[in-house]
Amino acid sequence: MGIQERITTTLSTKGQVILPKAIREQKHWTAGTKLIVEETDEGVLLKAAPVFAATDIESVFGSLRSTKPALSIDEMNMVISEEAKRRARD
Repeated sequence: MGIQERITTTLSTKGQVILPKAIREQKHWTAGTKLIVEETDEGVLLKAAPVFAATDIESVFGSLRSTKPALSIDEMNMVISEEAKRRARD
């Protein structure tokens, strides 16, 4: 993109910047999207913040325990088969 083709915006007195609609649509950023602001050597970089905080398997493993008894392998296979048939109909 050449200097004449660059999209510009203006900084408000409150320090707010309006991102042009074309950029918001291209990035799928809707109202309320949280953005990470990073300072770089070339300026400021905006990136969508992850929806969920970064974590690792050890910190969440086993946190969603079921109150139901565990299924046998045969019961699991039957449930999987039934769901596959249901999805094939949809």
